[in-house]
Parts: sequence; structure tokens; C-alpha cells
Amino acid sequence: MWEYTDKVKEHFLNPKNVGVVENPDGVGEVGSLACGDALKLSFKLGEDGRIADAKFQTFGCASAIASSSALTEMLKGKTLEEAQKITNEEIAEFLGGLPKEKMHCSVMGRDALENAILCYRGEEPKKLDSEVVCECFGVTEKEIERAVRENNLTEIEEVTNYVKAGGGCGNCHDRIQGVIDSIIGAAKPKEAKPKKLTNIQKIKLIEETLDRDIRPELQKDGGDIELVDVNGDEVQVRLQGACSTCKASQVTLKEYVEKKLHEFVSPDLTVEEVKE
Repeated sequence: MWEYTDKVKEHFLNPKNVGVVENPDGVGEVGSLACGDALKLSFKLGEDGRIADAKFQTFGCASAIASSSALTEMLKGKTLEEAQKITNEEIAEFLGGLPKEKMHCSVMGRDALENAILCYRGEEPKKLDSEVVCECFGVTEKEIERAVRENNLTEIEEVTNYVKAGGGCGNCHDRIQGVIDSIIGAAKPKEAKPKKLTNIQKIKLIEETLDRDIRPELQKDGGDIELVDVNGDEVQVRLQGACSTCKASQVTLKEYVEKKLHEFVSPDLTVEEVKE
């Protein structure tokens, strides 16, 4: 039995913005009833060029409905340039997290949004022209590659969680593993043993990563972060602004802040929140 956050339950039991926007500026559709999940997303721009209304119709599970409802709430008030930067991870974070087996629901929302924006621009939905790897769910090699690259996936089970490939008969598992291996190999052809950082070097890299990659993203939503101390591999931080009262703050710390520090500083670091 999957554990759902209160916010997932709220958006499933009382979904926001169900239906189709009247005279929409953009409409995007993804999935199919045959595969068990389908989503239609529509939006309309206001006179200021920002999204004034967004609605959805979803056929799927609780996570699919909650993810779609959350996405429509996230879209309102954003420009198209801001909207197209929304990632599937941010949709999941908005909901306080999703079970790992249900991450494909947030991916479906992200894809529908991309298609809706293309519709507004008079362009056809992008077709990832490549060979179908998973016949059960019609997932192509390019779709698997994208999921692996964008979400740093390393296992077949993770690919299944994000795009459903491999979740049927299992005959495609070897090919999925081949895609994973090719990407990991391309990303890390010769992984040298990292040099041990001095405390000064570690703190400097942490501060640079916070200023360059983490703080600007948090500030977009009215939040911020302050480095309090570094004790060995434990990075102590204080969340500020909107982040300090956000129910999903722990998801932000572990799934965003900590991962960024792993990427740019050291995989051994852990992030802990310090409160007043």
C-alpha cells in the first residue's frame, strides 16, 4: 500500500480546475486509455500574457489526478517562459512527494504542459522518433533516454517508475539496461577517484553552490537558505522566507539542496535544517 501525503489526498479527493478551458489558447494531450493513464491539459492567457486559467481532464490513478490538479494550480499567474521550466520533480515536490512507483504521473503532467505550449505556438507535439523499446506501454528509446538523463536514473525499476517502461511483460528489461549503461558510460567515461577536500575547500564549494544553483531557485518562490555551519560532512542550513513555513521543506532539503551539493561538492554530504 502506497503512502500518500495529505496534499496528494487533498488534490485527489477535491481536485482543482477539472474540465476544459473555454476558448483555450493551448491544449496538450498525453497517454492513452489503453495504457491506463491519459491527460488533457488546457490553458488560457490573460491580457498581461500570464496564464489566467488552466484546467485538466485525467483518466488514471489518485497520483495522476493529484499531479494534474497540482500542475494547474502551479501554472496560474506564470508566463509561458516560466511555465515551461516546471519539471516533473517540482510537481511531485508541490504535493509533498509522490511514491516512487508513481513518479510517471508527474512526468505525464510535464509532457502535457509541453504539448499545450507547443499548441499555443502553432507547433506539432514533439515526436521522439525512435524505436519502441517497451511494447506493453509503447515507450520509445528516446523517452527512456530522456527520463534517465533528466532524473539521474540508474536502475530498471526507476525507469519503470518514471515512464512505465518495463512494467509489463519484462521482455524489454535488457534493452532498458542497455540504455542506462550507455548514458552512465557516456556521462562518466573514466571516473577518477575524487580528491579529499580540505575544510576550507569544502565550505567554499558549498557556499558557491548555494549562491549559484540553489538560492536563486528558492528565491523565485519567495524562499531563501542560509549556511549556518559545516560539521564534517553534515551541512547545517536555515531555511528562510516561504521555505521556512513550507510543509514540503524536508523534500526540498533532501531532494533538491542535498542532491545539488552531492553533484557539485561531495556525495558524502548530508543536509540538516537548523531552526531558531
